[in-house]
Amino acid sequence: MNIPPADSLPALLADARAALPATVDLRRRLHRTPEVGLHLPATQAILLEELRALGLEPRLGASTTAVTAVIEGARPGPTILLRADMDGLPLTEETGLAFASGTPGTMHACGHDTHMAMLMGAARLLVARREALAGRVLLMFQPGEEGYHGARFMLDEGLLEMPAGQEVTGAFALHISTKYASGTIDYRPGAMLVAADFIRLTIRGRGGHASAPHETIDPIPVAAEIVLALQAMVTRRVDVFDPAVVTIAHISAGTTTNIIPETAFLEGTIRTTSEEARALVHAGVRRVVEGICAAHDATAELEIIPGYPVTLNDPAFTAFAAGAAAEVLGADAVIELAAPIMGAEDFSYVLQRVPGAMFFVGAQPPEEDPATAPQNHSNRVIHHEPAMAAGAAVYAAVALRHLAG
Repeated sequence: MNIPPADSLPALLADARAALPATVDLRRRLHRTPEVGLHLPATQAILLEELRALGLEPRLGASTTAVTAVIEGARPGPTILLRADMDGLPLTEETGLAFASGTPGTMHACGHDTHMAMLMGAARLLVARREALAGRVLLMFQPGEEGYHGARFMLDEGLLEMPAGQEVTGAFALHISTKYASGTIDYRPGAMLVAADFIRLTIRGRGGHASAPHETIDPIPVAAEIVLALQAMVTRRVDVFDPAVVTIAHISAGTTTNIIPETAFLEGTIRTTSEEARALVHAGVRRVVEGICAAHDATAELEIIPGYPVTLNDPAFTAFAAGAAAEVLGADAVIELAAPIMGAEDFSYVLQRVPGAMFFVGAQPPEEDPATAPQNHSNRVIHHEPAMAAGAAVYAAVALRHLAG
């Protein structure tokens, strides 16, 4: 990957700031009409209108409302993929914003509206710079990130299929966050986000009268023992430098004060930062559950449901993209994180196939206390809109550097 002249990238930020009103307008249009899942017709319609206005010809997903478009450069070369996710969350918005969600019970609480707006802003910058591109930019607008595996659907439909000589050789995504100062780029090589899997467990005993527990097999103390033993399993069997989190977040058992129930139901999440730790914890959860249930003559019906894999930033691509961001924003605005974020992302599926990275864009409102500012997935989260200029410029800079020829 060659680097274009040093003075060609800083202008991106000035151009992105000049175009910020259009970026903000698009973000607010999207914010007012959030949709959940893999089928987002209103969101798709807005994106199609914007892409066609840029002279691009969008392509539609077959099984979802995914949208892709290609910006062809002036010279031949490979392809870089830039991704934004499209879906909202099932939350009732309480931000008080003038452009708050108009869809009851649905909100863009994870910033996907800003991701789409930033990527469209980058597309505007790149269309104006086609002559500098030796290859093409593949814009990936993906539904169903919030637990629906939308990226996997797009991959199965041939997202990365390109003619010989035009292969996708890099992939890049940005995710906004109020955890970080507005306008910063926050990143790390290796594990950026974690694998997220899910536990569903039914403990089956024998019900009876609460006054005679010896005549029953009470699933409630079995459930309590399992919850505590899982925490000990993590701290005593998992390497502290390859961390894991096991959280049981839901327990349900019984109906009243004088009945020992037949069953107890538990569910929760497993978060791991490597495939090795993931396999170790899965095995450990099964061993703890089966052993404790056997000790009490109870039985277990355990499901460990695979979620998204670890989001692994390719070290070489990460260094390259961080360099591009520093040229655009200045080195002080590009910050390497000390540890992974324990959330999960289905951009991980793309990064399993193509060298690339996901970085974060800080968007903490300056007037908010960092200790108490609502964060993503809160129905009160507010993202600082001027940060989107930094995001759009960095998307474009990474593409320009990758396709410098």
